[in-house]
Amino acid sequence: MQADATALAAAIGRGDISARKAMEASLSASDTWAHLGALAGRNPEAGLAAADRFDNLSADEKAEMPFGGVPTLAKDLGGPFSGLAVTAGSRALGAGDASADSDIALRFRKAGFCLFGLTTSPEFGLSLGCEPDKGPLCPNPLDEARSPGGSSGGAAAAVAAGIVSIAHATDAGGSIRVPAACCGLVGLKPSRGAMPAGPGYGNYLGGIATELAVCRSVRDAASVFRAISGNARGPFPPPAFADVPEGSLRIGVLTETDVSADPVRLGVLEDAAKSLEARGHRLRAVGWADVETPARASASAFADIAAANLAETSGRFGLDLEMVEPMTRAVIERGRAMRPEEVWSLTNEMALIARDLWRLFEDIDCLVCPMLTDAPKPVGSFPTDHDDWELHFERMRAFAPIAALANLSGFPAMTLPYGADENGLPLPVQMIAPMGAEAVLLKLAAELENENRWQHRFAIAGVCA
Repeated sequence: MQADATALAAAIGRGDISARKAMEASLSASDTWAHLGALAGRNPEAGLAAADRFDNLSADEKAEMPFGGVPTLAKDLGGPFSGLAVTAGSRALGAGDASADSDIALRFRKAGFCLFGLTTSPEFGLSLGCEPDKGPLCPNPLDEARSPGGSSGGAAAAVAAGIVSIAHATDAGGSIRVPAACCGLVGLKPSRGAMPAGPGYGNYLGGIATELAVCRSVRDAASVFRAISGNARGPFPPPAFADVPEGSLRIGVLTETDVSADPVRLGVLEDAAKSLEARGHRLRAVGWADVETPARASASAFADIAAANLAETSGRFGLDLEMVEPMTRAVIERGRAMRPEEVWSLTNEMALIARDLWRLFEDIDCLVCPMLTDAPKPVGSFPTDHDDWELHFERMRAFAPIAALANLSGFPAMTLPYGADENGLPLPVQMIAPMGAEAVLLKLAAELENENRWQHRFAIAGVCA
């Protein structure tokens, strides 16, 4: 097992390193990697104070925290976390409000995480790149000419570089999974209703968005999911979490899309499927025709929901549209131009997408499918200095054509690296399961991870790799 947040927590628990020393190591690493632009802001004093509080807890109190003393970062979109003023990557939002914790922030702290900063996000999360006009520009630490993905690009870059071992992230249309796939990480998007969204419920886009983390290992993803999920107290019904079915699982395998795709990145799906078959699971071929209708509907509905949500947000916060990027302005104007019946129809569209996906899962327990159609894109591939919002969303769909399907349906999905290409960049596999079946995803992902086809390039700050 490679070093991860679980290993760092164990080292702190044993007394091999104090939480303060771990925090100091992360702060030092953030200085070393300052050129990467992964951090939108830091609060070292808050991080050191949190570490000191953990070090002063009793042994019994520490034992209740699966990530006791582990330094981490919050995304500059979502939350919020007290002491860390969210700007959503925008000049227009100002300093944000850092006075109170959200429900998810409280759970992160209860799990033992010590937060010291915010990770870079594109403006209002509207890109699969990570280059907000307000800065900083964040490239991929595995190849700094390429993007780390978005919108949780700063989080993924920080974890891949080893500044932290795990980081908070959000996902409305692939924003956990795409950066994880670009940076060689594990990213789990939970089922709708699984994660706390209060007390404001303001960033959940009608149910397509959720929060969790980008991780270095499947066991970290499983542990942080257990620590943070459940008893979300609205606004959506909680999923009925299911155990892994007895015996072998039925695996659907989709190795095609309707856009041009790198054969190497499609071929790795066949490799993963064959590995799962060798472990006793049963495979079933799934064609693009089986998913085309809900997949394309998801991409279209995602764009409309994002527009309607941002139009409402701009009014609620009184955003000065002269201060936002041209793409953001175009999306807001699109949202304001939508008729009420168009917005209302999106709720029915989401129901139909979920219905179609449920029909597919009558015969399978999990779908193995493409995450990305190509290697991480060069920096600048998703420019936001223009107003052609349709082109912008189509560029994102062409890069991650099935990402939004899990968000619109509410189904859980995850990605993990399953090897490297000739340039040393990760080859990701995506898996989707029915509502509440995170256990299936985590089981299968652990089986694939155990083959050790991917090795993290950079050690975690404070941990010997």
